[in-house]
Amino acid sequence: MHIGPEDLKNFLLDSNIVEKGVLEQTVSEAEKENKNLGSLLLEKKLIEEAELQKVYAYILGIPFVDLSKETIPIEVLQIVPELIAKKYNIVAFEKNGTNLKIAMLNPEDLQTIDFIRKKTGLKIVPCLTTRESIQTVLRQYEKSLKAEFGDILTGEIAPEGESKNEENLEQVAAGLPIIRIVDTLLKHAILESASDIHIEPDEKEVHVRYRIDGVLHDAMTLPKDTAGGIVARIKVLSNLKLDEHRIPQDGRFKIQSDEYKISFRVSMLPVFDGEKIVMRLLDESSKGLTLEKMGLSGTALEAVHREIKKPNGMILVTGPTGSGKTTTLYTVMDILNTSEVNVSTVEDPVEYRMPRVNQTQINPKVGMTFAAALRSLLRQDPDIIMVGEIRDQETLEIAMHAAMTGHLVLSTLHTNSASATLPRMIDMGAEPFLIASTVNVIIAQRLVRRLCVECRKEYHMTEKEIELLSKSYDIKSIFAFLKNDPVGKKFIEKAKDWSEVSFYKAVGCEQCGGEGYHGRNGIYEVLPMDTDIRKLITESATTEALEIQARKNGMSTMSEDGFLKIVQGITSLEEVMSATKE
Repeated sequence: MHIGPEDLKNFLLDSNIVEKGVLEQTVSEAEKENKNLGSLLLEKKLIEEAELQKVYAYILGIPFVDLSKETIPIEVLQIVPELIAKKYNIVAFEKNGTNLKIAMLNPEDLQTIDFIRKKTGLKIVPCLTTRESIQTVLRQYEKSLKAEFGDILTGEIAPEGESKNEENLEQVAAGLPIIRIVDTLLKHAILESASDIHIEPDEKEVHVRYRIDGVLHDAMTLPKDTAGGIVARIKVLSNLKLDEHRIPQDGRFKIQSDEYKISFRVSMLPVFDGEKIVMRLLDESSKGLTLEKMGLSGTALEAVHREIKKPNGMILVTGPTGSGKTTTLYTVMDILNTSEVNVSTVEDPVEYRMPRVNQTQINPKVGMTFAAALRSLLRQDPDIIMVGEIRDQETLEIAMHAAMTGHLVLSTLHTNSASATLPRMIDMGAEPFLIASTVNVIIAQRLVRRLCVECRKEYHMTEKEIELLSKSYDIKSIFAFLKNDPVGKKFIEKAKDWSEVSFYKAVGCEQCGGEGYHGRNGIYEVLPMDTDIRKLITESATTEALEIQARKNGMSTMSEDGFLKIVQGITSLEEVMSATKE
């Protein structure tokens, strides 16, 4: 089953998948560096993995399968033990009589095929597949949350009447059932891509909920006698005081495996029936986001890239809590974070850890406020400063003076739109001429859920629905904007009015867990500063006047960006209305 570089080269030349000159150059590079030709082609992005595996399958005369959307019967899946499947990237997916079909990545792994044949006593039919397919099937080894808890919750976890001194709590926290309960809750939250875990005690039970794509879902209800043990276990993990139940506590811990590296930010709050726990999950293993992946496009994207390249000034990101402001700032820092610059931050709390970035956690109890930390930071010769949030006049003034004296300052503010940010800064006590000379660009944003591409359903609005929509939005100007937008016009160029525009609604399928949505995307309003806007700021113009001028200069509103993503099929009308309504 060996595929030589010559076989691969000849097939690629015959099928014209890779250009001849480029292929010849890659072959000689592979020979020179003693690298596998297929791996080098993937590394250089000259061929997709699925395409390469199909080529291998064709040369070897074995089938190619795509299992990324398949659900494998559990009895078939478990023929190959989970440890073997994960270690060798090989899974069983179909059994007919004495024949067992297995999907694999490496066609030359004859040893593992032989091992499975001897272990099962079945005739093995090897098939090639992609890494994405294997990962999808490997996730199916995980039991459901309810099934796992059925195994764990046998017998009492901790007697109700037991005294809660620190020694007893430590014993409970170290008890096997409690460790398994907490580990299982964390593991399933990671598997479901939750952003937060809420553990809430009430009079009789403990409720566990996961926030997935911005929406809370019930995950599990546990007996009340598990509450003390769960709290104690999470306090041990987070290095918090076990015997302190009267005041809030904050901590963090990390879970790392071959597949992920997740940091948990923990908040403990005393409530009437015990202590409520909220854990924020921060994926430190995820590949760096880009502004494009987050949803910025067109002139807005160009404006942001242009302004963040300037050596000084302020980049402000605005929006309500949970709208992705911090993620946007971290993405910008990731773009700017090179060995030539010193990047420093002042945050509350430090969310993601970034290499080569000096991150300072504020601590008001000892006088380390945003303003005090920022003042000290300016003596550290930074090129780029990120201030987690501008909350008061003092912090705002120091940040603006830093922007004037040769630093690039990134920060967030709580306002509803980009143009409302400028009057808000004046209300906070900033001088209009200082705002005009320091602010480079303002990005206002919201998050909307992405429609599942597997099950979304196309539809057209009725006259009644269009009439109702016109009461909330200026649909004539939005339609004109879409007709003129380079991306929007591709999707609605044949439409004469709204009744001919394709919309999509959420349905729900196995791929999205029945929700109809999977993942989130940003909708944006980007306001770069220019001469006209700066002049209006020095005149202390209203939000409305600033917005009118910004629109004349070509700024698209958040609603327009939302509708652009609706016609592209990225999100639904309901999501945009929910995010943009005042």
